[in-house]
Amino acid sequence: MYRQAAWDEPVIFKLGSKGRRGHSLPEAEDEVRRAVGNVDKLLPENMRRMQKPNLPELSEVEVTRHFIRLSEMNYGIDSGLYPLGSCTMKYNPKINEFLASLPTLNLVHPYQDESTVQGILEILYKLERWLGEITGTFEVCLHPAAGAHGEFLGTLLMHACLKQNGECDKRTEVIVPDSAHGTNPASAAMAGFKVIFVPSAADGCIDLEALKTVASEKTAGLMLTNPNTVGIFEKDIEEIAKVIHEVGGLLYYDGANLNPLLGKARPGDMGFDIVHINIHKTFGTPHGGGGPGAGPVGVSRELAQFLPVPRVAFDGKRYRLDYDKPHSIGKIRSFQGNVAVLLRAYVYMLSMGFEGLKEAAEVSVLNANYVMKKLGNVKGLTLPYDSGKPRKHECVISAKTLKEDTGVSALHVAKRLLDFGLHAPTIYFPLIVDEALMIEPTETFEKEELDRFVEALRRTCEEAYTNPQNVLTAPHNTAVSRLDEVKASHPRTMTLSWRMHLKKEETS
Repeated sequence: MYRQAAWDEPVIFKLGSKGRRGHSLPEAEDEVRRAVGNVDKLLPENMRRMQKPNLPELSEVEVTRHFIRLSEMNYGIDSGLYPLGSCTMKYNPKINEFLASLPTLNLVHPYQDESTVQGILEILYKLERWLGEITGTFEVCLHPAAGAHGEFLGTLLMHACLKQNGECDKRTEVIVPDSAHGTNPASAAMAGFKVIFVPSAADGCIDLEALKTVASEKTAGLMLTNPNTVGIFEKDIEEIAKVIHEVGGLLYYDGANLNPLLGKARPGDMGFDIVHINIHKTFGTPHGGGGPGAGPVGVSRELAQFLPVPRVAFDGKRYRLDYDKPHSIGKIRSFQGNVAVLLRAYVYMLSMGFEGLKEAAEVSVLNANYVMKKLGNVKGLTLPYDSGKPRKHECVISAKTLKEDTGVSALHVAKRLLDFGLHAPTIYFPLIVDEALMIEPTETFEKEELDRFVEALRRTCEEAYTNPQNVLTAPHNTAVSRLDEVKASHPRTMTLSWRMHLKKEETS
């Protein structure tokens, strides 16, 4: 069983000793000095530091030991199950990392002449078409840096389409389900739309009748995740698309939950006009803690004209960057997106093939339903929106009963799981589920690991009834004990750099 290291490791500025060095660089050779003149005058005076930077002074072994210890205090996808719901934290094959780090790829510069980067342009060109085939969209843009960036691009494309049709002043509303990711309404609002929420029905799907009442000539579009955040496939998706299209709106697909659809269903075939892909989730790239990411966006034929420039084009002989797109919204970021992440996805898809991607989807659904069934017998936990139908890639369990019976909340359960050497699932999302535990095991974890997770949850819930104080004060076996979440995230208490720390010490 994984156990987090608990080194009493200070920050690196508190290590070492004055004058200690971890490197030995030779002085500039005499020939170099003669060639460039006075080395001290290479930089203009106004660009020179007036004093040496305040860097820690350590030997090489001290630096190595420090960072090894820090790594042993971390939990990552290579440590064990990482069941963050809606995040698809799957194992990342090492061949992806190896190939993406080859010097012939990672040393390519975006300002190189197109004739010297034909290989990487070919990879990006093919990746766009593969993603288009997987999602059922006409054309794909790889530029967005993450899923939320892809959402923002999607809403900008809505706006561009409305502008061309002369409907900007008329269509001002974007409909979002109450179970949606928080970035959906944020992206719509950033693009200038008014957000209209529509409730979920008793089965956990979007309330179709409620949707019909809010869809109107003011509707620019609907942003929807399918399967939704409860892990349920929107069975009325074709009718939903019809409702939106009949009032002249566009249907936007949030690709956070694409993993269970690979090789099984395509958003474009369901009627979606715009599809963003969390490529760092679905296609095997390490992520978490803010990055790295990529959020390609696929669109219908009618919307392709608005995609950002430059586009990668191929004339049958050579690849080039095409800026000649008069209706494009312009640039949304520099160059061709987060290419290192896209490369990893390319390798993942190439090594898996169609059948491998399809199997990944099937096993992810199997694992989620296995966990859901096993937790069904745990006292204190319930399954919201239980219609007897299977979930897809994730299941959302409620600890509402547990909290009412014992005072132990979903947060306390999550903290206690850390003592078992496990990462906690997403908690308190979606907001439509009280005391939610959102569990996505993905396809990359074996039955034994899933059983260990289920057993840890079962023991935690049992302990909540027999010894609640032990759960309420968890974790006990981690490098850092219980945090005050409010204080830790408050701007006045957060210390994000050594400079901030010193400033606080001076004023305290």
